[in-house]
Amino acid sequence: MKTNTILSFVCFIIVLTFTTVVNAQTKEKFVVVLDAGHGGKDSGTPGTKRYKTAEKDIALDVTLALGKLINKHLPNVKVLYTRTKDIYPTLNKRTVLANEKKADLFISIHCNAQPGGKGSAYGSETFVLGLHKNAANLEVAKRENSVIYQEDNYEETYKDFDPNSPESIIGLILAQEDYLDHSIELANYIETEFKVTGKRKSRGVKQAGLYVLAYTYMPSVLVELGFLTNKKEEDYLNSKKGKQIMTKSLFNAIKKYVNSIYQNKTRAILAKEQVDNTSISHGGNVEKRIIEGIIFKVQIAASSRKLDPKPYNFKGLSNISRIHQGNIYKYYHGNTSDYNLAKTLVEEAKAKGYATSFIVAFKDGNKVPLGEVLKTNSN
Repeated sequence: MKTNTILSFVCFIIVLTFTTVVNAQTKEKFVVVLDAGHGGKDSGTPGTKRYKTAEKDIALDVTLALGKLINKHLPNVKVLYTRTKDIYPTLNKRTVLANEKKADLFISIHCNAQPGGKGSAYGSETFVLGLHKNAANLEVAKRENSVIYQEDNYEETYKDFDPNSPESIIGLILAQEDYLDHSIELANYIETEFKVTGKRKSRGVKQAGLYVLAYTYMPSVLVELGFLTNKKEEDYLNSKKGKQIMTKSLFNAIKKYVNSIYQNKTRAILAKEQVDNTSISHGGNVEKRIIEGIIFKVQIAASSRKLDPKPYNFKGLSNISRIHQGNIYKYYHGNTSDYNLAKTLVEEAKAKGYATSFIVAFKDGNKVPLGEVLKTNSN
């Protein structure tokens, strides 16, 4: 009986700890920016002559309906919009809004078209930032980026953006290195939902040099709901039922993505709690593993942008350092000769959202292979 009482108490403490961690984690709002493509003077892709369809209208309808679903069913998610009516925010303003609000996710919603305004192509596509791997992806990038040239002072605003330059796109991809895996994860959820929930043809996850993906510093995708140049698909996307199904598919994908992010963060926090508890059980210190002459840092990001190594630029992480290598700036958290402490710093970074963080070893200011360092100092 006494044993059962003790076991019950232990289970209660475990559940209480887990619940406390989850509740602490979910107090922070997960911010999603929904971007209805085009708008105002920029109608986007027109439909066939049978309708007065404009891409901007379908995109706005789906975006607003998606926001309502999120607000109703995902209380830990805060929705922001780049537009809620028929106006045109510039591509730059869309990215600036998402970055200034420190969004956790950016989703741009569009409709597709075949060159020439007609054709048999149909189905959804979801894009992440990358090099154009074929002519069709390049055409999408050209079409979605073309509105740049309708903007005032576009030469100055977009002077650093050249989607036709592989070198330029590679630099942007490196800047997004910390977010690209998450972008692909979300894109896969979206296309799967279009197939399963929507019963639509998915043309898959693709890559292209799209401005709104290149300059939003968070996981970002651009969704093409379908082809307005295909009469049947145009009918579907114009219908109330079609919009509802596509909206529900997007909602399901976002819900899965947000849940996976919270689960990963919770695991990281629990891992850190375990380390802290171990520290307490050892009289306040985890057993140290000092390696003389070696400095360990945790790489959290790599970017073509030169950021001030301050906590506000790195989700509150302190002790940030920056190293310039070629055209890339690498950012590190921590500075210690204690390898075990470096491992706790990795968990700290992951808990802040830097899921791909890893330990790097330095000797006399130069990077050295971590494996060799640990092997040499295995005792």
